[in-house]
Parts: sequence; structure tokens; C-alpha cells
Amino acid sequence: MIKRKKTTLFLVVALLLAIFYMQLQTAIPGFITDLDFDFNSKETPEITQLHPYVLQQKNELVRLTKKKGITIIITDGYRSHEEQTRIYNKGRSTDGDIVTNAKAGESLHNYGLAIDFALRLKDGSVIWDMEYDGNGNGKADWMEVVEIAKDLGFQWGGDWANFPDYPHLQIDFGLSIRDLKRGKLPPMDASEYSEAK
Repeated sequence: MIKRKKTTLFLVVALLLAIFYMQLQTAIPGFITDLDFDFNSKETPEITQLHPYVLQQKNELVRLTKKKGITIIITDGYRSHEEQTRIYNKGRSTDGDIVTNAKAGESLHNYGLAIDFALRLKDGSVIWDMEYDGNGNGKADWMEVVEIAKDLGFQWGGDWANFPDYPHLQIDFGLSIRDLKRGKLPPMDASEYSEAK
């Protein structure tokens, strides 16, 4: 009898989680989809599964950098655990250079709280040159992007002492990876976070 009650409770909880998941899909457009894209394509890829506030600030970053004559491309946003494992294995068990120390579940990308960016030139090519001054104002475009991002509340991976990650921007809402792994979630309503600052 107790086993049947536990099974029924499990099924009810699973059904409620499935309904919640479907509600997120409709309430937050693009929250559940992941797309691959060609960096040299002229079209900027749609980044999906970002937290709504991070998405809002990402869009504002793109808009404000454009006003300064700098075009950026968001090269990464949400990452599944499988994708994080693939990236973590680079330079370890697969060919390439080590690009992250974060295993699956240990990156804010896995929680939709981080983006990576690069600069897009007028010819459509994409560069990661931190000294390039495409708008000709005597300042590196990369650092202008970082300055705008910080003003929008992003933390920059380039400030990390142990393993700088220059394309990386994140908003952690004051939560640690440990908090996130334990299921603590940032507020879904951007205004809740803005008011808490």
C-alpha cells in the first residue's frame, strides 16, 4: 500500500513538472531551444534558453554596442550538460586546447546565466581580437563591450585571476554554482532582480 502511494506521488510530481516545463516553453519564447550556427554566417544566431533577465541585458548590450559602432555576435549562451562535457574534454580526452575548467553543471552557461561574445567586422567575419579598434575612437572595441556589459550588471570572465575567459559574460544573481546545483533558482521576473540590487 505504501509503495503504491509513493509511486502515485512520483507520477503526480512528474506530471506537474512536465506541465511546468511546457508552461515555460510558452511563457518565455525561445527558452527551451538550442541551435547550432555558422560563426561566419551574416545572420546573428538566436540565443535561446537564457534566463529572461540575462536575455534582456544581452539584447541591451547588442543595442548599446551597435550605437558605439561596434557589432558583436553572441557565440554561446545556454549550454546543455552534454555540450559542456564536450567542451571540457577539449585538450583532455579530445584534440584541441583546453578552453574551460568547468565540468557539466559547473558553468553558468548550464543555467542560462552566461553568454560569450566576439566582434563581427563589416565583411561579416568574426574575430576575438582584444586590441581591434574598428570604430576608430582610440579604444579597443573589446574593452568597450566589456565596459558596457559591466554597466549592465554582467561580470566579465577576463577579471578571473585563475583562468581568465575573455569572451565570457555572466549574471549570477548572487548565486554560487553550489546554490544552483542544489536547485536554488534566480527570480524569473527581471524586475524582482532589479529591485533587489
